[in-house]
Amino acid sequence: MPPPRKPSRPAKVNTPFRKPAGAPKRAHPVDAKQESRHTASAGSAARQPGSVRPARRGAPLPTVDTASAKLHKVLADAGYGSRRELEEWIQAGRVSVNGEPAHIGQRIGAGDKIRVNGKLVHLRLAAERRQRVLLYHKPEGEIVSRDDPQGRPSVFDKLPKMRGGRWIAVGRLDFNSCGLLLFTNDGVLAERMMHPRSDIEREYAVRVVGELSITARQQLTAGIELEDGPARFGRLLDGGGEGANRWYRVTISEGRNREVRRMFEAVGVTVSRLMRVRYGPVQMPPRLKRGMVLELEAADVAALLKQLPAAASTPLMAKNPEKSEE
Repeated sequence: MPPPRKPSRPAKVNTPFRKPAGAPKRAHPVDAKQESRHTASAGSAARQPGSVRPARRGAPLPTVDTASAKLHKVLADAGYGSRRELEEWIQAGRVSVNGEPAHIGQRIGAGDKIRVNGKLVHLRLAAERRQRVLLYHKPEGEIVSRDDPQGRPSVFDKLPKMRGGRWIAVGRLDFNSCGLLLFTNDGVLAERMMHPRSDIEREYAVRVVGELSITARQQLTAGIELEDGPARFGRLLDGGGEGANRWYRVTISEGRNREVRRMFEAVGVTVSRLMRVRYGPVQMPPRLKRGMVLELEAADVAALLKQLPAAASTPLMAKNPEKSEE
C-alpha cells in the first residue's frame, strides 16, 4: 500500500491589501536616469545641515498650529452680533485682543484673549454650539434695537437670557409694524437669511385706507422707482375688508428701509397697519400670540437650514445694511 500523501497547502490568494509571499516588488514606471537623479538629490538633501529628516515609519507626524480666523467672523459665529455690527464695534474700540485694541481684518488664534466691552469672551467651536432659532410675535410699539436714546420698549427685553452669546435679530420691523421676527444665536445664519443675495421671500398682510386701482396694482407688481432704487412686489393678492379699509397680501425678496410702506405711498395709498406673516420658509404659527416667544426644536432648525440657499464661499455682507425692514 502506498504511503498516505501529505495534504497540500491551500494556494495564497492575491488581494489588493496584501502581496503574496515571495512576489517581487513592483517597480514604479520611471526612467532610470530620472530615478538616479531623484535618489542623488534626496541623499544630498539629507546631508545638508538644517534639513528635515524623513520621519521614521510609525512615528507621529509633526503638527503645525495654523488655525486662525478673522476676529469679526469668530465673534459673529459665537453669536455676539452680525459681522457688520461687530466691525463697527471694532472700529469703535469696544474689542481688544491680548490687551491691545483690535483692528478690522485682524486674525486670531486659539491662544488669544479677546474682550468685548472689557469682558473676557469664552469662545467655542461652531460645531460645539447648538444653533438656536426663536420666533417672536412683535406687537406695535417695540423697537428692534438694544440701544434707543428715546428709551422705548425693546423686543430684546422679551427674549430668554443666553449664556456665552446673545440673540441676533434676523431682519427688522418698524416701530409701528408687527408680526413675525426671527432671532438666532448664529451670526453666520443671520447674515445668510438677511442678505439680498439669498433672495429670501417675506410675506406681509397690509391694511390700507381706500382701495388699489387696477393701474396701481400693475405699477406695484411691474416695478416702481423709489429714492433708493426700483422696487416691486412678487405677489399682490386681495385680502378682503369692509368700509374704508382694505387688506392685501404682498411679498418682497429684500428688506430695505420701510420698503412696503413707501411702495404703497408711491401710488397714493396710505398703510394703516402692516404685519409680517412669513419669513422665507418660516410661517408665523396661529398659536404664537402677540408678545409671545417660541423656540424651534432641533429637528425644525435642521429642516430650516436645508431649505435655505447654499452659503456663499465669501462673506455675505450687505453694501447697504437694512435699518428698519418692512
